[in-house]
Amino acid sequence: MEQHNSGWGPLSSLPGNPIMWVLIWSELLVFGAALGGFAVARLLDPQTFDASQAHLDRFLGGINTMVLLTSGFLAALAVRARSDGASKASRWWMIASIAVGSVFVYVKVLEYSTKLDAGFNIETNTFFTLYYLITGFHFFHVIFGLVILSIVTWKNSLENLETGAAFWHMIDLIWLLIFPLLYLMR
Repeated sequence: MEQHNSGWGPLSSLPGNPIMWVLIWSELLVFGAALGGFAVARLLDPQTFDASQAHLDRFLGGINTMVLLTSGFLAALAVRARSDGASKASRWWMIASIAVGSVFVYVKVLEYSTKLDAGFNIETNTFFTLYYLITGFHFFHVIFGLVILSIVTWKNSLENLETGAAFWHMIDLIWLLIFPLLYLMR
């Protein structure tokens, strides 16, 4: 049974459960503050940030960008299939989204282990402190997002899929801000 969300005012017209949109906006504010703090810290110590940034693997960061965008696209296909009444197809699209999204976890663990083996940890300098805090917080959101996608795949209603996909797209959006700011901008 689909819920009627008309009591949520402007949030009522958004796809999925309105409470997820409250969570999404609060998460965007938290990540925005973290990324703003990173930008200020970079302005205060550009030499340390440039030298430290040179140790990041842009290729792996780029792979993870493509992984999340592809996974988000597959989640959107799952929502589209479900809205067209194709429940079984929507489950398969979402399973594909989860599988592709799981690649992000593998690549990030690989990247973290490479940095730690090279002696770059959270206490190395301000850049790496912020790098681990921001990407680590995002990493845990990816794990949580994969759990949410798994639940909505099992509880396969249109509202559930829209809710899970909205959270997953928020994770994509945040990575699209993290990647250039931490890995690319000089």
